[in-house]
Amino acid sequence: MDQPRPLMQTLRRELRSREQEIVRLLGKFVRCESPSHSKAAVDRFGRMVAREWRRRGAKVRLLRQTKRGDHVRAELWLGDGCPTGQILILGHLDTVYPLGTLPAMPFRVSGGRACGPGIFDMKAGIALALFAVDALKEVSSGLPKSAHGAPARFLGKRLVFFWNSDEEIGSDTSRREMEREACRSDAVLVLEPSFGLEGKLKTARKGVGTAEIIVTGRSAHAGLDPAAGVNAVHELALQIARLMKMNNPRRGITVQATVIAGGTVSNVVPAHACAHVDIRYARVSDAPGLDRKLRSLRPILPGAQLEVLGGVNRPPLERTAAVGQLLRRAQSLMGELNLPLGEVSVGGGSDGNFTAALGVPTLDGLGAVGGGAHSPSEHVIIRDLPTRAALIAGLLASL
Repeated sequence: MDQPRPLMQTLRRELRSREQEIVRLLGKFVRCESPSHSKAAVDRFGRMVAREWRRRGAKVRLLRQTKRGDHVRAELWLGDGCPTGQILILGHLDTVYPLGTLPAMPFRVSGGRACGPGIFDMKAGIALALFAVDALKEVSSGLPKSAHGAPARFLGKRLVFFWNSDEEIGSDTSRREMEREACRSDAVLVLEPSFGLEGKLKTARKGVGTAEIIVTGRSAHAGLDPAAGVNAVHELALQIARLMKMNNPRRGITVQATVIAGGTVSNVVPAHACAHVDIRYARVSDAPGLDRKLRSLRPILPGAQLEVLGGVNRPPLERTAAVGQLLRRAQSLMGELNLPLGEVSVGGGSDGNFTAALGVPTLDGLGAVGGGAHSPSEHVIIRDLPTRAALIAGLLASL
């Protein structure tokens, strides 16, 4: 009698047979544009995703929003009785591309890649989750309950897939609900894109802050009576120089002025100026100090007025022992396929930052392998799609 095939090999084999189905669904997703600021467009895509989950027997709920797109929550488990735990799977419906991007950047398949706006970040992650569930349904009935990563363990978990509509613009309307779900969960899997062509997982992410420095001065004729004015641009430049002293690369702190505006015409002392400031930090403990330094900024030029808006928003995802344990589980599963799986720390944030800050074990970067996020070259590697879906399925089956 043939020995049963190990779970990961069985999953990947099943998913390889469905590779073209994955690509077709990806094309459908990409052609449904969903920029963050267009509620109607994001809702249209959200309904499409909701239909796919209902087809798989999930209990689907749309979390209605007034100004942003509705969030999609899909819940399922594949066994009898009541679940004994919960796994939260996170991702987002929105993209950074405005409506009308498709004619210049259509969905296309070429040279082993599938390309299009939002395909890598992160419509592929949503498609992979759907096919991971399909594969588990297909293979679980034929696996012995004593096998490694036995379906019996999987069947005891409630799976909650939460797709929000505003990740690319800060997750303001979804953060509270994601945190509520995370507090009920044993682990969180984030299907944001992987890192590099090796498909590394993201076990640490920097926290993110966004501030706006607004300066009010006093206008005057730049040639006839410059002393009567208070130069807001000059004040802003002095404040930016002060902000740059907050940089501390050894602690993973970076502060950058990214967008600046000020002045009207060349012969008028500018009365108004403002700058947007990007803040990144690696440790939760540094957040209060960064906020305190922002709030302590005071005008330097006599007569200038200063206002500081915003501040630290998204906490860092720190690599804890619990994150390391999740990584080792993922590496063990890939080891069954004789494939390596590395890790990386990145400067960008995700919704996994919020869940990790609550102390819930969070593993990020489980989505597609590819590149070019937020650019005309955005793409995924087609041959890696079945393996990534198998990894997601394997984690759902063994956590």
